[in-house]
Amino acid sequence: MKKMRTEKEMFDLILGTAREDERIRAVIMNGSRANKDVKKDCFQDYDIVYLVTDVRPFVKDRHWIDRFGKLMILQMPDDTSQQPYDPDSGKSFTYLMQFMDGTRIDLKLYSVEDYEDNHEPAVSLLDKDSILPEFSDHNGQCYWIKPPTQKEFEECCNEFWWLLPYVAKELWRNGLPLAKTLLETNIREELMKMLCWYIGSKHDYKIGTGKMNKYIRSYLTREEWISLKKTYPDLKTDNIWNAMFCMCTIFREKAQAVAKLWGYEYPIQDDHNVLGYIEHIHKMPRDAGEIF
Repeated sequence: MKKMRTEKEMFDLILGTAREDERIRAVIMNGSRANKDVKKDCFQDYDIVYLVTDVRPFVKDRHWIDRFGKLMILQMPDDTSQQPYDPDSGKSFTYLMQFMDGTRIDLKLYSVEDYEDNHEPAVSLLDKDSILPEFSDHNGQCYWIKPPTQKEFEECCNEFWWLLPYVAKELWRNGLPLAKTLLETNIREELMKMLCWYIGSKHDYKIGTGKMNKYIRSYLTREEWISLKKTYPDLKTDNIWNAMFCMCTIFREKAQAVAKLWGYEYPIQDDHNVLGYIEHIHKMPRDAGEIF
């Protein structure tokens, strides 16, 4: 691995490229580096927008990005087998570039006339023609947790309890891959959604927990964090069972708190019915012929 380039070196490269190329009329930085609430570190991406006179030349000649450094790996999400990019369309295009020195640039190209401020944290780095809007002092408000509507709350509760029997049945069948995957994706999504609504209520819904809730620990008590950690099991069957029951406890506690705050009704009967069912499966002999 090469020595990681400094922030100054990266900005000199990004802005130097723009200044030398008349087709690039403005440069915007967004993402975590533009968000004053995010703690800085050396692994933050450089989320950059180039406003250009015409996107198409930057797509047809894809070797122009070589100037940014030696690539470790590249993604072009706007050109996939499912959705091939039309090089004559003039639409926006993104290069996601991870370099061998550990730095990364996520570069989005827009034509000048197509760019619109999406109200995410953003900083103007270069504006050759005074075309950029005046960005407000963004602090990530667009990422703040939003309180649930009654329908959202009801759907979250329903989906959480609906999915649990799938895991219990797969554990009884010794179907560990499917059981673990369901627990860590669909069910965890509902658990974290409810947990975030609860956390948001404690902070007047003026905080965010970051991408995939990476900052959530900062908003939990020590006991809550210990409980949440118990929901992340390995592939041992008993540990998956224990994690699932721990999820049930956390979900019930936080959902009832959210329901009380907003005057919603927590589906306690669904809770009791499903919990009783999965507890029954948990106690069943592995070779049982019938459930009841």
